Amino acid sequence: MKIAVDGMGGDYAPEEAVKGAVIAAKEYGVEIALVGPPETMQQELAKHDLKNAQIEVVSASQYLVEGEPPAYALRQKRDASIIVATKLVREGKADAVVSAGPTGGVVAAALYLLGTIEEISRPVVGGPFLGFAPDTIMMDLGTNVDCQPYQLLDFAIVGTVYARKMMGISNPTVALLSIGAEEGKGNELVKESYPLFQKSGLNFIGNVEGYDIPSCRANVIICDGFVGNVVVKFCESLGKTIANWLEEKLSGKLPEDAVREMTEELVRATNAADVQGGGPLWAVNGVCCVSHGRSRAAEIAKTIGQAKLAVEQDLVGTLKAELAAARDRLKESGS
Repeated sequence: MKIAVDGMGGDYAPEEAVKGAVIAAKEYGVEIALVGPPETMQQELAKHDLKNAQIEVVSASQYLVEGEPPAYALRQKRDASIIVATKLVREGKADAVVSAGPTGGVVAAALYLLGTIEEISRPVVGGPFLGFAPDTIMMDLGTNVDCQPYQLLDFAIVGTVYARKMMGISNPTVALLSIGAEEGKGNELVKESYPLFQKSGLNFIGNVEGYDIPSCRANVIICDGFVGNVVVKFCESLGKTIANWLEEKLSGKLPEDAVREMTEELVRATNAADVQGGGPLWAVNGVCCVSHGRSRAAEIAKTIGQAKLAVEQDLVGTLKAELAAARDRLKESGS
């Protein structure tokens, strides 16, 4: 299996992107197509022991920077590393692409070069985000800030496939995130989505509230990207804030190493994305995995591992089949 890696993607590229690629090549046994300016890529590779690491450098003279409009980048930077890496997937020269570059640019490149799965309306990003709830994923985490009910249903189907194929949960429970557990609670989007979910054939258990998230009440929690992004960033910030508070309060009362171990564990439990790496960009007709822009080498490597698993589990083919089946069930119910 060959994974194309955007060597210039991320806040700490190329150093961390290249290091992560080397780690993944050894740990996961995948071949890496490292995309970026050849001289820069070779300089970074020279810092590492490449024994048992299959890595080839693929030339790209440009790269995206944070804040660039994606449409501008696609038009003006046709030799950008993310574009070249994604083309390798389109041409069958790589099985998946991984990048920690600007999300808008990564999404635009994937949609433009790979296209979308016919049965789904929009790309969506989601996955585990809270270490206290390792068997819970959330969709959407920020790609779509305004949604329609049928789009939330698409996200739920995606989440079900994710939980079953990537997490080994045979019959994942699905819920809508709302301000009350009862049917009829929530904004218009949630209330209009509820009956669609009931008729979808998914293992829908109704609404859940914010305080249900850490208790793993549902395996797949669905909301629009505005809500999802706020929730995730709040959890990340809260964990780090509490960790700093504990460090201050326990200073001098417990051994320094014990305090550090405790606070680091708390941060890991509230920042699952930092520990697990990124995940697939769903709805794309190919495997494209997006890692957070601040990812270091360990997160990049784990994202490459997620890309390998996505290819092995045939996520794209499985999602197409699940979407078609859900559409048939809704037609039969008259929705």
